[in-house]
Amino acid sequence: MKRPKLKKASKRLSCAKRYKIQKKVREHNRKLRKQAKKKGVSKRVKKDIGVPNSAPFKEEVLREAEQRRLQIEEEKERKRQAKKEERAQKRKTDKEAASKEAEPTAKKVRKDGSGNQSENKAAPDKNSKHFLCAELNKVLDASDVVIEVLDARDPLGCRCPQLEEAVLQRGGGKKLLLVLNKIDLVPKENVEKWVRCLQQELPVVAFKASKQKQDGAVKAKKRRLVASNEVLDRSRGAASFGNACFAELLTSYADKTQGEGSLRVGVVGFPNVGKSSIINSIREAPACNVGIKRGTTKMMQEVHVAKNVKLIDSPGVLASPSNPPASMALRSLQVEEGSESVLEAVRNLLKQCDKTQIMLQYNVPDFRNSLEFLTLLAKKRGYLQKGDVPNTVQAAATFLGDWTGPKLSYHCKAPANRSLPPYLSDAVVTEMQNGWNLHKIKTGNEETLKAVRFPNQASSIGFTSKGPTAGLLSVTDIFDGKPGAAATEGGGEQNDENSEPEQANEDSNKTEKAAEPQGKTLKKKKGSVRFQSVPIDTSFSTANTDDAYDFNIDFK
Repeated sequence: MKRPKLKKASKRLSCAKRYKIQKKVREHNRKLRKQAKKKGVSKRVKKDIGVPNSAPFKEEVLREAEQRRLQIEEEKERKRQAKKEERAQKRKTDKEAASKEAEPTAKKVRKDGSGNQSENKAAPDKNSKHFLCAELNKVLDASDVVIEVLDARDPLGCRCPQLEEAVLQRGGGKKLLLVLNKIDLVPKENVEKWVRCLQQELPVVAFKASKQKQDGAVKAKKRRLVASNEVLDRSRGAASFGNACFAELLTSYADKTQGEGSLRVGVVGFPNVGKSSIINSIREAPACNVGIKRGTTKMMQEVHVAKNVKLIDSPGVLASPSNPPASMALRSLQVEEGSESVLEAVRNLLKQCDKTQIMLQYNVPDFRNSLEFLTLLAKKRGYLQKGDVPNTVQAAATFLGDWTGPKLSYHCKAPANRSLPPYLSDAVVTEMQNGWNLHKIKTGNEETLKAVRFPNQASSIGFTSKGPTAGLLSVTDIFDGKPGAAATEGGGEQNDENSEPEQANEDSNKTEKAAEPQGKTLKKKKGSVRFQSVPIDTSFSTANTDDAYDFNIDFK
């Protein structure tokens, strides 16, 4: 009964009523047990006594039981995956049907009028090499000026002789221009040497693209900071240098050469050199998609940056398999496509660097090989798997992302005396420089170098370049030989062998080279015997999980 002055009734019961309820519950349960006993139903589950120790072949019986259990679980998992795929396919079909019904009528009529052949054609695979090469050739054919973007950390390795030769052979008055991007990651002295070296062949523009998307909010914030007389550190990632001079250079060239039409400028280069970032920096708006992952751009894209200038973004140039492994690790898409392991790419990169500089850059102790370095890096960054096992794959992906992305500072030495390539003669060099305001280019480069904050020479890693990287303009040009075969035949490889970073890193790679002859554990040198440690195979491929007794062993 609800008592007065209370918002809700009390849940308290009298003892007599509570005891009565408990008695009724016991009688009900007793009745159910009697009925189950009459029907022969027992709730007690018989306990599995297992396999007695005295049973013969107990280990084989247990193993067979475990295999049956695993087979049952695999069957359940396969059925579960099949149901999941069936539901996903059903949702996809329903979604396509709904989008088809919601499609405008005019669009349906336009599709129907185009013919049945277009409906039967399958969509092209944007990740295929045929498609990427075709898109690159479209950009070269449609461009009046071709800009080859080079990474300032390895300008010579970013140059593609096949691409430059194809531009010169197309004719039609096409101009070839070099843009040295990511200069903020290289010491200033090194950038100046590379600009002087490359200017002997083609016009060079020093550039530092923006690492962030430029939108209205960012530009408005910059204006507010300047207006309030606050200190604006323009060497941050949001700032770009050389874009105003470069845009003015293209506009003046378009006024000279083009009439009423617009100048079409194609931006080409290897993946992750900053092609899309340069276009976004010149336009000061996020017009093209950018990302650390290589191969973000799949198709050509036209972007208007001025009234008479139009930039064309292009997919990255495909690297030929005949290149050295270090060049393939930096320039190719094999890691993203899954055809090359990130561990192998890191091992190839570490061979081209000084081990001491790597230790200082990543703050890790001394290491013997790439696997030990990745283990130390994973522990340093906290990349751990279950059981505190270092995740070397994640550490390798981070290391490779630093080298290909706009983060790590490393540099290559500019050659003192470099001869012209075979496809570049003195007449071709003069023709490529005609029409450009070389004085304005020189002045703009000097202003850019004054404004950018460069890293210190001691904090930058020395890297040994493998020379120009061979590219593919068509899939038929793929060389069927082993990777690195072309590099070993050329003379550029011999010069790299005598370089200082190679000699400094030779001692750090002794353990990896000694791991190849597994059977030799002793090494003789001038009558002395030296013991070498044999690397332990930690893979589980050779482990024998069968614990059955082997009767073929003869114990004496």
